Amino acid sequence: MLQLYLQELNKLKLLEQDEEAALWAGYKENGNLQSRKQLIEQYQPLVFKQAIRITTNHNLVMDIIQEGTVGLIEAVENYNHTRGVAFSLYAQHRIRGRMLDYLQREGKAGGLSIDQSVGESPEEKPSLLAYLNDTAMDIVKMTERNYCIEQMQEAFKRLPAKEQMVLDGVFRLEQRPQQLADDLNLSLTHIYRLQKQGIRRLRGMLSKLISEFKND
Repeated sequence: MLQLYLQELNKLKLLEQDEEAALWAGYKENGNLQSRKQLIEQYQPLVFKQAIRITTNHNLVMDIIQEGTVGLIEAVENYNHTRGVAFSLYAQHRIRGRMLDYLQREGKAGGLSIDQSVGESPEEKPSLLAYLNDTAMDIVKMTERNYCIEQMQEAFKRLPAKEQMVLDGVFRLEQRPQQLADDLNLSLTHIYRLQKQGIRRLRGMLSKLISEFKND
């Protein structure tokens, strides 16, 4: 099944910018369902890319590809093509979120932690959680750690959209700041400013929690 899926991906032809723009206009402005279908097909490689970042287990990968496709469909339906934000950047958050929700729901996360990059240990690269505190928080018990992560997730959802995209791009998706700047049509300076603002805002929302762990 995976082999058939990959064969279909290999048949896809990269759209020119004006071709994709026409599809978005056709779907969003005229309700053309064929345009919607083409957009979903065009961005299937994005689903596969996110899936293999999470697991290479053949018994699991097709399940999360299916979940990621649901996330892709939701992204296509909710995306505002007039805002100037790259769809790939917008969509990967929903795709990955759907996949991780599935793994947690089915008890198949296998130790995946939302506050670190897949395939990396906390020692190899600082997580977003670590950046919320000037010194790494000593969270001894796993239950305390998970609670802290859950609180950070909730706070993260309350950030302005562009701050969410920048922080998620830098800390979870490991994108280079210049790539983020290009995707969001912003200057590199603005990307760094959004990153600092987002971290400052998260620190404010989580100040009580951070203080509690500092004092433990």
